[in-house]
Amino acid sequence: MKQEKSLKKKTISGLLWSFGDMLGNQGVQFIIQIILARLLAPADFGLIGMILVFVALSNSLVDSGFTQALIRDQRANQTDYSTVFYFNLAVSIFIYAALFVSAPLISNFFDQDQLTSIIRVLALGVIVNAFSIIPRAMFTKEVNFKVQAKVNMAASVLSGIVAVAMALTGFGVWSLVIRMLALNLIQALLLVFSRRWMPSLVFSVESFKRLFGFGWKLLVSGLIDTTYNNIYYLIIGKQYTPTALGHYTNASKFSDVATQAMTATIQRVTYPVLSGIQEQHDRLKQSFKKIIKLSGFLIFPVMVGVAAVAEPLILLVFGEKWTEMIPYFQLLCIAGMLYPIHALNLNILQVKGRSDLFLYLEIIKTIVPTVLIFIVFWMDWGITALVATVVIDSHISLFINIYFSGREISYSVKEQIQDLFPIYCISLAMGAVVYGIGGFLPFSNLPTLLCQIGIGVVLYISISKLFKIQEFDTVLDLLVPVIKKIKPAKTG
Repeated sequence: MKQEKSLKKKTISGLLWSFGDMLGNQGVQFIIQIILARLLAPADFGLIGMILVFVALSNSLVDSGFTQALIRDQRANQTDYSTVFYFNLAVSIFIYAALFVSAPLISNFFDQDQLTSIIRVLALGVIVNAFSIIPRAMFTKEVNFKVQAKVNMAASVLSGIVAVAMALTGFGVWSLVIRMLALNLIQALLLVFSRRWMPSLVFSVESFKRLFGFGWKLLVSGLIDTTYNNIYYLIIGKQYTPTALGHYTNASKFSDVATQAMTATIQRVTYPVLSGIQEQHDRLKQSFKKIIKLSGFLIFPVMVGVAAVAEPLILLVFGEKWTEMIPYFQLLCIAGMLYPIHALNLNILQVKGRSDLFLYLEIIKTIVPTVLIFIVFWMDWGITALVATVVIDSHISLFINIYFSGREISYSVKEQIQDLFPIYCISLAMGAVVYGIGGFLPFSNLPTLLCQIGIGVVLYISISKLFKIQEFDTVLDLLVPVIKKIKPAKTG
């Protein structure tokens, strides 16, 4: 019983700090993004979008699945950490050299001469990130997100200030480049300083083989997943204009403020917690079941609601020049509502040590988007249809993930769908009402947005209470002790 309470306390604390990190960090990132979107042209964001896939793939290669391997390994020691550090650093230097040399080829592929210098500067972040991998893994393993929240907040604020200052003085796309590089540099410096960890002068082949034996499958699956998550940047950047890609890039970034932030919050907290009970089958299943239902209850209405209020929200926040991003943003939000559920199911495979199955699933799931993208191009349906394939792919992939992860903990597809389907339907119903009401309100963007949000919140809570959704009570139970702790702090 004492162990159960300790695990619950650790999980709740981690979730609260991680969620606070999400709100604070993503809130700052969101504000900076708005300011830059008003100061810069869509084409500037499009140029950055063209090379995001190369940066993302590079960071995956540097990590090589070692972070997850270290977090999962309850016996990881100084030798293990030092070995991984030296490997990460060596790979990052090699990758930077490769990107430096291939920059002109990438520039020619997109027919954008500016990309050569942009890639050579931005790719420095790959080397910088190598220094933050071990400290971040250590903090995550300890479910210590308090330090990470502070680091991320400081890095977001400082890099944002630099970027806005550069944009105001006419640096254009370089404002975005330096922002990304400064963010990586500040995070790395603060994490290293906070952890005060130094590698030993040792490289263990045995440690490398043991950790890489688990991590290499995650590496390959991560590369596949990263490629397909960013394939739309490549296609739109190649087939259409930088301006068109700029609209898609900002729509993706804007939707990621909620989607990826919540996914990362849930995934990074639950992975070390669930790893700690990986051998307790019944307890693992019940804990996972509660996390899945609670995640759906919190995330589904947020993503559907944001999609429903997209028009007044984007026009108010970004301005008229970003009107074209509205349908892209709506579609990405609907697809993104399922991403945290994807992540949780894939977490189970890692917790159970099934990195082989993790890789197998990623290979299978590449078939769906490939076919969908081919059909869109064959029928010449345009960018909106291309983005719509993300929604279809997200739903199909969820069933695949649920099936295989469910087998590992005896949590079948039928059970998980039964747990999530009521919340899914309530969220969609709420979103449909909110979207429909928006078309009849005779107000400007701000009053319309506020009315829609208010109606959506009241409607979702009312329906949840009416149908006695258990997670509503769970959320209240989690919030009450937090509110009680805040009140004395304020009075004191």
